[in-house]
Amino acid sequence: MSHGKQFTLYGDAGGPNPWKVVLVLTELGLTYESIFLNISKQEQKSPEYLKLNPNGRVPAIIDHENDNFVLWESNAILLYLVDRYDKDHKLSAATDAEKAIQNQWLFFQASGQGPYFGQFFWFNRYHSEKVPSAIERYYKETERVYSVLNDVLTKQEWLVGDKITIADISFITWNKAAFNSILGPDYHVEEKFPAVYKWNNAMTSRPAIKLVSEIQAEVRKNAAH
Repeated sequence: MSHGKQFTLYGDAGGPNPWKVVLVLTELGLTYESIFLNISKQEQKSPEYLKLNPNGRVPAIIDHENDNFVLWESNAILLYLVDRYDKDHKLSAATDAEKAIQNQWLFFQASGQGPYFGQFFWFNRYHSEKVPSAIERYYKETERVYSVLNDVLTKQEWLVGDKITIADISFITWNKAAFNSILGPDYHVEEKFPAVYKWNNAMTSRPAIKLVSEIQAEVRKNAAH
């Protein structure tokens, strides 16, 4: 079966996790076709999609140049992409020690930033009843994650070695959600966590990442109509 693009990427218009995959695909110059699922209509729970991702979440990818290999979980996808397609280590660690540190931060993002930021947003904005203890817990955890990052980034420019890697990139989309909506308009990240703010700006000023931001804005605009 012939495919025009190397990858098929299943995602949605607004969710942070699929877009981090888009960031790495774009940085590496890999071609992909996006299929956007309507999360509000539970399309990610359809029998067809569950055959690809039994967890019923986005993202998932199909690598058509690797025997239609299917993979889900966003940070696992990032690791796969650089392990297979970043032989020059443009976005990935090269030594065993740096790979271990890279993976450490990917786990921290997946177990800390994503869940805590998401739970704070849910309980603060969407939960059917106000649960002050839950809001307080996840607000404090959100700040704790940024405190950890800020402490490290005060001493160094990037999380791993002396260049941007997928470890850094994995945080971008949840940072965007936090800065724009999760923490609210009166929360000043640049004052509370200046090293995080500087690091995030260094990443989002990259041409590929600016391009993805423009693409996402257009996708979200079209999805709203």
